[in-house]
Amino acid sequence: MSVRPIELTLLEGKAENIYEAIAVMSKRARQVNEKLKVEFNERLDQISVNPESTEEETDTNPDQVKISVEFEKRPKPTAIAVEDMVKGKVQHRYKEPEVVPPTEE
Repeated sequence: MSVRPIELTLLEGKAENIYEAIAVMSKRARQVNEKLKVEFNERLDQISVNPESTEEETDTNPDQVKISVEFEKRPKPTAIAVEDMVKGKVQHRYKEPEVVPPTEE
């Protein structure tokens, strides 16, 4: 697996500091990964499995292999998250603190 470094200057202005940018990109990568998992599982569910087939045949279903190879060739979720952050497609904000009403005694 190759590592593609990015210029940190590309992230300037996208977040208050590099740590915030990394946290935002991490959350975005998890979102992308979840979407890919759902899509992958939906595509695998569409493939009908013959109940009379042996276990060996089920393990090497060519349609499953084709789908797996397709997903392996796609960009990784982290790469997509970095690209989204650099292009300004990711919006983030701080979570508002919960206001607890004062209790009356």
